[in-house]
Amino acid sequence: MDFSTKPVLQVNQATIFQGVDPVLTNVNFSVEQHEFVFLIGRTGSGKSSLLKTLYADLPLKSGIVEIAGFNLTTIKTKEVPFLRRKIGIIFQDFQLFGDRSVAENLAFVMKATGWTDMEKIKDRMAEVLLLVGLNNASSKMPHQLSGGEQQRVVIARALLNNPSILLADEPTGNLDPDVADGIFRLFQEINKKGTAILMATHNHELLRKYPYRVLKCENGLLLDSQTHDVSYGSTF
Repeated sequence: MDFSTKPVLQVNQATIFQGVDPVLTNVNFSVEQHEFVFLIGRTGSGKSSLLKTLYADLPLKSGIVEIAGFNLTTIKTKEVPFLRRKIGIIFQDFQLFGDRSVAENLAFVMKATGWTDMEKIKDRMAEVLLLVGLNNASSKMPHQLSGGEQQRVVIARALLNNPSILLADEPTGNLDPDVADGIFRLFQEINKKGTAILMATHNHELLRKYPYRVLKCENGLLLDSQTHDVSYGSTF
C-alpha cells in the first residue's frame, strides 16, 4: 500500500494503562489523513491516558499503534523526539514558559526539534503566528495575553513542524464559550488544510453542531460512532 493512502493513526488490540491499571482494553480504531475526530468520555474514563500513549508519554504495553509513520510497540526512547516532530500536541493548560516571550517559547521548541538556521526559525514563527491570528504578538509575554490568545500560541507551537496529526486534550476547556468557538474554528481551518485532528472534549455544543466522527471512552472500552450508537447527552 502506498504510504500516502495509509491512515495517519492506526490502533489494533491495544490496552491503555494509567500506571499499573488498565483503563481501556481491546482498543481498535484508525484516523485517516485529513479526518477530524472527537474523543469524549467521563473524567477518568481514559481519554487523557489514550492521548498520552499516542504521543509516547505513557508506554504502550499491549497491542499495536502506528502514528505518523512510527510504531509505538517498538519505538526507542531516543526516537520519541522524532515522533513528536510529526505530531502536534495541544494541552488544556497551555504549558507556556511564563518567563519567555511568545517568540522565545516557539524558538525553544524549534531548537529542541532540530531547527538550527535562525532565519528559517524566524520565518516559520512568523508563518504560524499569522495563521493563528497573532502576527503582532511575538514579543509579548504570556501574562500579557488573554486565555484565548495563549491557546492560539499553543496551537502555533504545535504547528511549527507541519504535523500530520494534532492531538488536542480539552483545548477549549478553560475558555469562555465565545473564545472557545473561535479556537474551534481555527482547528477547522487547520483540518481543511490537511492536518488530521483527534480532539478530546467535554463541550456538548461542539458535538451537536458539528457532525464529526466520535470516539467515546466508556466502561473500559472505546466506542466508535461509525459502528456504535454513541450518545452524548449528560454522559460525559
